[in-house]
Amino acid sequence: MAARDPGTDGAPPAGPRAVPLDASGLRLVLGAHPQGVVALAAVVDGALEGIAVSTFTPVSLEPALVSVCVAHTSTTWPRLRTAPGLGVSVLAEDHAQLARRLAAPGQDRFFGTSVTVGASGAVLIDGACAWFDCVVENEITAGDHLIAVLAVLEAHHRPDVRTLVFHRSSFTRLA
Repeated sequence: MAARDPGTDGAPPAGPRAVPLDASGLRLVLGAHPQGVVALAAVVDGALEGIAVSTFTPVSLEPALVSVCVAHTSTTWPRLRTAPGLGVSVLAEDHAQLARRLAAPGQDRFFGTSVTVGASGAVLIDGACAWFDCVVENEITAGDHLIAVLAVLEAHHRPDVRTLVFHRSSFTRLA
C-alpha cells in the first residue's frame, strides 16, 4: 500500500467519494476533465445558426475527421446538420460570453460577434484559436446524445491565441 502525502494541514487528503450515477453526479465527476469549447456554426436558410459544444475530439488523420457530441434535445443541430458546410471554431479565452450565448436558447447567439462565412456556408468565429471547415460524415446515436463525425475540408490555426477551457461547470483559462 502506497503512503499518501499529507494535506496542507498535515491531515491525509480526502479519498475519492462515490457519486450517484445520475446526471448531476456524472456532471460533477466529468467536470474534473477540462475541455476546450468549440462553436459549430453555419448559414442555414439565410440565417446564422450555431451552438457551443465542449465535446470536440479528433478522430482520424487519414482521412481528416473530427467529432462532436450533441444532445438529442438540441433544436439547433437538426438545422445545422442540413447545411452544406459546417464551421467548427475552437473558441479563444476571451470568447466566454459568446460560448454562453451559443449554449442558451432563444436569443441572438451571434450578437456583437464578428464572423467569416465560407463559400460552403460554414461560419467561422473571428479571433478563434483554430477553424475547421467541415461536412457531416456520419451520426451515431449514443445514449442521450449523438456523435457527429465531421469530415474536415480545410483547417487553420493561430498558435498565438489561447483557448477557452470548460472545467467544473465554468469557463476558465490555462495558466
